[in-house]
Amino acid sequence: MDTTPDQTLRVRCCIAGGGPAGMMLGFLLARAGIEVLVLEKHADFLRDFRGDTIHPSTLEVMSELGLLDEFLKLPHQEARQATMTIGDTPIKLADFSHLPTRCKFIALMPQWDFLDFLADQGRKYPHFHLRMQAEVTDLIEDGGRVAGVRVDTPEGPLEVRADLVVGADGRRSIVRDKAGLTVENIGAPMDVLWMRIPRAPSDPDQLQGRIGAGQMLILIDRGAYWQCAYVIPKGSLDKVREKGLEAFRASLAKLAPFLGERVRELQDWDDIKLLTVAVDRLERWSKPGLLCIGDAAHAMSPIAGVGINLAIQDAVAAANILSGPLAKGAPEPERLEAVQRRRDFPTRMTQRVQVLLQNRLISRVLAGTGPIAPPWLMRAVSRWPLLQRLPARMIGMGFRPEHVR
Repeated sequence: MDTTPDQTLRVRCCIAGGGPAGMMLGFLLARAGIEVLVLEKHADFLRDFRGDTIHPSTLEVMSELGLLDEFLKLPHQEARQATMTIGDTPIKLADFSHLPTRCKFIALMPQWDFLDFLADQGRKYPHFHLRMQAEVTDLIEDGGRVAGVRVDTPEGPLEVRADLVVGADGRRSIVRDKAGLTVENIGAPMDVLWMRIPRAPSDPDQLQGRIGAGQMLILIDRGAYWQCAYVIPKGSLDKVREKGLEAFRASLAKLAPFLGERVRELQDWDDIKLLTVAVDRLERWSKPGLLCIGDAAHAMSPIAGVGINLAIQDAVAAANILSGPLAKGAPEPERLEAVQRRRDFPTRMTQRVQVLLQNRLISRVLAGTGPIAPPWLMRAVSRWPLLQRLPARMIGMGFRPEHVR
């Protein structure tokens, strides 16, 4: 990585955003001998209530990289099935034990551990560079193509010149905004309140979903505590807060009675974080010198926790398609467009399924006031183990799993 006296860095590829897509792509490119700089605006990766489900498709990528055994030494829990209780009826929705992957489970792991692991692996390669507290604020254009980024750092402003800029800076992407890329807003009828509640040894294990009249709660086993996602109608946080914290805790205890008095660990609203749900995608993921991937290209609903895994799949596809051209210089626009062509189908299909569930299940649940019972299709899936393999494959592997070349 070359530095000029006027605080300009020159690299082959500059990645804005140190999330799953950015870190994985940075690692893969460095592994292929490409000089790459990942810019992360925060000082560390310790931000709670992010996607913490590492699906079998991602674990398969780690296996192909020869990193799986070391990766699974990190503290994690393993979910081998997905269950949901609708009203008083337990439903088994997915059984991952039949997937054609080495790991037949979802690994539940804090995302900061996953990102720290990728950073540590990346640093083993001389072409990998990671700069924290480096926030991309604008693009540099030259001759009709994106030629770099402007960055704010604690040491002052910085320019990074690159043959390729990758926007992996999430659903509020500065890169895609500055590039003027058109976003198609698909919409979501709900938001999510995230919180932690201590876990007791007598609690059930695995992924827990609880649905009652007008309420939905997802519980993710994180060992010492439950990471809880309480689904509310879009924009209704103020109404929830008006009812008071005691009413909110009571609704949690009613949905998941085993939590008992532990709901009182939520002592004020500061313990409860709002995730504003968005489902959107770019019409075009690229322009000359620039490519967007992950949430910057397509924000996903939290349904089934697939967002992180689609981001990883984007990164693998981008590395497979672009490593060769990047070794020689700036990739042609056609090569950047090839990444979208490769990943557009699984993105659209996943969002289509999410929207279907939003409209047919979640919207009806949130609007309901009386007793609730499982739909006939869910009862059939729960009753016949063979049917549980289809949702397991969609959740665990996606519509087009990528493989490391």
